[in-house]
Amino acid sequence: MKILVFGDIHGNLISLEKLFHLERNSFDTFVCHGDIVNYGPWSNECIQFLLQQNGTILKGNHEEYFLNGNYPGTNEVAKTFFHFCYPKLDSKFLNIIENIEEQCRIDVYSFKHSIENRYIFKDTDINSLDFEDNTIIGHSHQQFHIISKGKNLFNTGSLGQNRAFLNVANYLIIDTAKMKVEMKYFLYNIDTVISEMQHQKYPEICLNYYRSKKILYD
Repeated sequence: MKILVFGDIHGNLISLEKLFHLERNSFDTFVCHGDIVNYGPWSNECIQFLLQQNGTILKGNHEEYFLNGNYPGTNEVAKTFFHFCYPKLDSKFLNIIENIEEQCRIDVYSFKHSIENRYIFKDTDINSLDFEDNTIIGHSHQQFHIISKGKNLFNTGSLGQNRAFLNVANYLIIDTAKMKVEMKYFLYNIDTVISEMQHQKYPEICLNYYRSKKILYD
């Protein structure tokens, strides 16, 4: 079986649709490890798109924020994004989000949004963390593969809001028969996302956050 694995979409329909177009003949099922909503301008459309596909959707921390109606952090940019995006979520999706699981397992691979709600990067010391071999996470928006005490930990990176280069979309494809995890990426047009944010009249602090990010060129 081949599994398409991704997450941290954050309302980026442009990137999500391109992923399914590029990999349309390359997988049997998918796992989205969460954070479909917030930041980008298409939270509703991203949820609807995934519901129409054949796969598994998991809950991330931003889904929890939307369910609670509250962003618990203090970062002013993140708070502004939440207060702008949260009221735009169609209420019909709240029941759907509430009932999705936080983790799943396929073959020898375990999928969840994060471990202990921590931001784990490629240089994070993970020796004290409790996780199974072949665990796949997201949350930190950084793609990596770490081996610790003989156990493999993979991060898909972010499909919709790469923190290093904003127009880079990261994801994985797992071949369970070959026990192979392929780390992949593509570029997409971030200007289309920012243009829609302008059209929806995002606060200037949010627009400037996206404009300030680096872009990777071919």
